[in-house]
Amino acid sequence: MPFKKLAQNFLLPELKVKHACRSSIRGILVQSTKESKFEVCPKCATKSTTVHDRRKIKVKDAPMGGKLIYHEIIKRRFRCPKCYCVFTEPVQGIKKHAKITQRFERSIYWACENFTDLKKVRKAHDCGYKLIYKSYYKQLELKQRERQNPWPKTLGIDEHGFSKDKKRGARNFATLFVDYDNKRIKEVVEGKSHHSLIGGLEHIQGRENVKNVVIDLADSYKSFVQNYFPNARIIADKFHVLRLITPALNRKRIDQIGDKRTHQLRKLLLRNGINLEYEKRIELVHWLNQNPELRELYQAKEALHRMYRCKGLNRAKVSLLNLVDRLSRSKIPELNRLMRTLLKWSKEILLYFATGITNARTEAFNNVAKLVQRRAFGYKSFKNYRLRLLNA
Repeated sequence: MPFKKLAQNFLLPELKVKHACRSSIRGILVQSTKESKFEVCPKCATKSTTVHDRRKIKVKDAPMGGKLIYHEIIKRRFRCPKCYCVFTEPVQGIKKHAKITQRFERSIYWACENFTDLKKVRKAHDCGYKLIYKSYYKQLELKQRERQNPWPKTLGIDEHGFSKDKKRGARNFATLFVDYDNKRIKEVVEGKSHHSLIGGLEHIQGRENVKNVVIDLADSYKSFVQNYFPNARIIADKFHVLRLITPALNRKRIDQIGDKRTHQLRKLLLRNGINLEYEKRIELVHWLNQNPELRELYQAKEALHRMYRCKGLNRAKVSLLNLVDRLSRSKIPELNRLMRTLLKWSKEILLYFATGITNARTEAFNNVAKLVQRRAFGYKSFKNYRLRLLNA
């Protein structure tokens, strides 16, 4: 009797316990039946009260208190009075021909999210890795379907490495779309070509709702946003604009002092000049005076930082025009290239001062994606990787 009363507490809603006993050290066997006055034929939707015969099935339920629960259910098979079809009565919480309950699948999902490794999940549920993978990603897909909604107002786009292509000897990329309104990943698409992006996003409705899209300085994403999101303003990410001059600055420094990463002036060159202490600033200025080309590159970097410290769109526009005019008079090829980039992206750069939006949230989710890959030791299936990221 104690087992019978205990079993009734975690039994499926439509079942009634007939007998319960211990089947092993960790297992409890619960024998039950479904009691209903009639069942409905799945073919013609006619009520049937005629029992043709009975079948016994055994299904596995979610563990309770460290105990494995097994249900032995005596299911009735009815004969339809209209179409004479013989069908088995359904049980809520158990799918047709299933050997486990839906509650067992949800328990596996919870364990995969909270346990440190799959060995503990397997030990707690006494099942194989194949069932764990199948149940886990099935639950991820169900949760993703529950959260399907149209495109948000503000969107962030960026790419990250997904896997290595051994045939081409190159890296495969995945494109991340981040929903800034709800602070979560909206979609993940394999590849970064226009064809692959459109194919991976066509199931999401309401692309006319997107008003702001923030990207790095990538021409491919810029043209894609212009074609796919007709009402969106493109905003160039602040961080990627500020780092445009950094590679040239590092190369020129290496030419002067060699590749000494512990050199004190290396950090001083990359830091914002306004944040330097007085003594450090004097030391840096004295050293730059001995290297005219490096000094000119450093002054261009500081001018970019000053532009982003401007308050308001009009002041930023004046600062950008002054910077472009200054760069046009330079004889250094790197600064001429920077001038052309600033002119090409001037509209997108200035929109930052009107909206204040950066790609920081997208970069944060890119870091989450890398952590997910590292924890799983890489993914072979992009479908599973996408489901894992969308529910991160």
